[in-house]
Amino acid sequence: MKPFALKPTEDAPAHRAGVLLPLRLAGAYDYAMKAPLPRGTLVTAPLGPREYLACVWGDGDGSVAAEKLKSVEPLDGEPRLPPALCDFIDWVARYTLTPPGQVLALALRVPSAFDEEIPRFAFVRGDETPKKMTDARARVLALCEDGLARKVSDYAAEANVTPAVVRGLIDCGTLKEIALPEFRRFPIPDADHAAPVLNAEQQKAANAMVQDVRVGAFAAHLLDGVTGSGKTETYFEAVAEALKRGKQALILLPEIALTVQFLDRFAERFGCRPAEWHSDLSQKERKRTYRAVMNGEARVVVGARSALFLPFKELGLIIADEEHEQAYKQEDGVIYHARDMAVVRARLENCPVVLSSATPSLESYVNAASGRYHWLRLRERHGVAELPEIRLIDLRQEKMDTGTWLSQPLREALAVALGSGEQAMLFLNRRGYAPLTLCQSCGHKMMCRNCSTWLVEHRYHRRLTCHHCGFDMPTPKTCPECQAQNSLIACGPGVERVAEEFASVFPQARMAIASSDTWHGPLETQAAIRAMAKREIDVVIGTQIMAKGHHFPQLTLVGVVDADLGGADGDMRARERTFQLLHQVSGRAGRAEKPGLVLLQTRNPQDAVMKALASGDRDAFYEQERLFRERAATPPFGRLAAVILSGADGETVREIGRQLAKAAPSARGVKVWGPTPAFYHLLRGQTRERLLVQTEKSVDVQSYLRAWLALVKVPNAVRVTVDIDPVSFF
Repeated sequence: MKPFALKPTEDAPAHRAGVLLPLRLAGAYDYAMKAPLPRGTLVTAPLGPREYLACVWGDGDGSVAAEKLKSVEPLDGEPRLPPALCDFIDWVARYTLTPPGQVLALALRVPSAFDEEIPRFAFVRGDETPKKMTDARARVLALCEDGLARKVSDYAAEANVTPAVVRGLIDCGTLKEIALPEFRRFPIPDADHAAPVLNAEQQKAANAMVQDVRVGAFAAHLLDGVTGSGKTETYFEAVAEALKRGKQALILLPEIALTVQFLDRFAERFGCRPAEWHSDLSQKERKRTYRAVMNGEARVVVGARSALFLPFKELGLIIADEEHEQAYKQEDGVIYHARDMAVVRARLENCPVVLSSATPSLESYVNAASGRYHWLRLRERHGVAELPEIRLIDLRQEKMDTGTWLSQPLREALAVALGSGEQAMLFLNRRGYAPLTLCQSCGHKMMCRNCSTWLVEHRYHRRLTCHHCGFDMPTPKTCPECQAQNSLIACGPGVERVAEEFASVFPQARMAIASSDTWHGPLETQAAIRAMAKREIDVVIGTQIMAKGHHFPQLTLVGVVDADLGGADGDMRARERTFQLLHQVSGRAGRAEKPGLVLLQTRNPQDAVMKALASGDRDAFYEQERLFRERAATPPFGRLAAVILSGADGETVREIGRQLAKAAPSARGVKVWGPTPAFYHLLRGQTRERLLVQTEKSVDVQSYLRAWLALVKVPNAVRVTVDIDPVSFF
């Protein structure tokens, strides 16, 4: 049985076309077909011993003689990718210097969606009346009055009868079998289900977005609102307008964890949940969603960055929530930034795009300030809620016992909050028990065997784990270097260690740890968040998984255990990211009637990030960062591209790096830095070297890179990865 439904054909091939396969190939290959097919039409194409789901991409280039052409066959019904999606794939490929077939693979991630439908069978009331009526049969027939089709097991369960009773009604023709589609249809969100009452600022912003949806033209909006200002409710009005116009809407979220409460909020507003698209869906769920998006049945999709490559039939609005998040950057395979690509796809679809955040990326902030984006500002929290008070705790002035991490002022604030029946959050962006385990006898550090990183202790599991490659091992009782017994000690805190200290100080409090180690997938995340919302948890101790998007009305205190963590990462965005993260986590406090308090423990209270957070003057901090970037000619005032070399043979990798550096063409407005060992110079067993290209904003960096990389023959043992607009330098 073939994997795809083929359209039966009999005539000999008579036409040539370029067909793009979802593989890492330079471009489309010439194939023969029996009749010309539009661009985007899906076909089965042979390549070597295999057949692939592929896509007609344009005219053939004549590189293969006609008699040597292999034939392709269209799928049954001749489904095709929308023209705007095909253009988007080409654009992403050109911009990221990725083979277009590799980008196409992102749009064809569910090849089973094009298989023949597998019908489901159920039963409804037939024409025959049973000769013998019993109470059990009467209960079954009573269920039929709603006209819904049911399986035998459903009738039996709902009518409280045995399956034999149902089968007897089938045998006598009282129940008849009908075929149903393979999947249940997605419900249609109701734009008028529960329209909110917006304040003046929200209504002004909503009107601007709604107007652009109504016009049906490209426009970019930055919805910039303080935490708790009701940004979601505001852009929901644009979603409602898209629904009224018969258009589809895509809402991007940076992390799966954020979808939990978001789906509930969407259902409250529109009467049903949207379609979902993320990595935790089963293959069957992905198949259902993909089909529904392609045929227009799924009207609203909430998804991760890969949802940008879904084949929307009539896309009318794109929203990127928490647009500043680094999680929008795809770091392997096709390397792209979903926020930036969302703007591109909206332009190609000729529809509005909304970027929403309380702490916009500096790129979006500058675009809004310069008028390139429509700047929609929400400066006040919604309703009676007020912004929390933020105080700095100078750890240099606090006397704390060795091995403790909660200062006395933070402990006192926790006691007050818990004594008042309120909830609190302790934030530390570090998983596990301790980030480093070393021998106090010889100083040996427990390192990953595959990466140049420390192993993180997870005391609950009694394991040492690498958070980059996944290697783990039992925590040893002797030092592997000097063989000293019981000499290994934990250095520094992770959330597990903070939880241990908290439990010793507040043994009666109900506590939960929130990190990717403890919340596995949306279901566990949903259960934990709902437990928090129901006040079954007093204090949550978490990483950045708790920093954004969540709304807990009774959470009045946030304590940041180490506000300095991440502020000196050595790249241009370190301060910006630290500010964004701490601002977001601070925004979890005081989101209802009760006032909020945020305590930031720091050893550097004079740092610009700490001062900006304490003063609440966000824009002054952004203007300072803007000035630094402008002087350095770094994004958004210049361009960057990284070239990362990796391979098992370190000397070969370093030699190719030196050759590339020597071969770099001289060009006005272009600087090449490196090669230098990457921050993680060994990752998953691969030695890594980096070169960085910095250019003026007007330079076509892609053309420069193409010309440069063509000058050096790179052996197959060395992998070259190009990252346009890098956001991390690891």
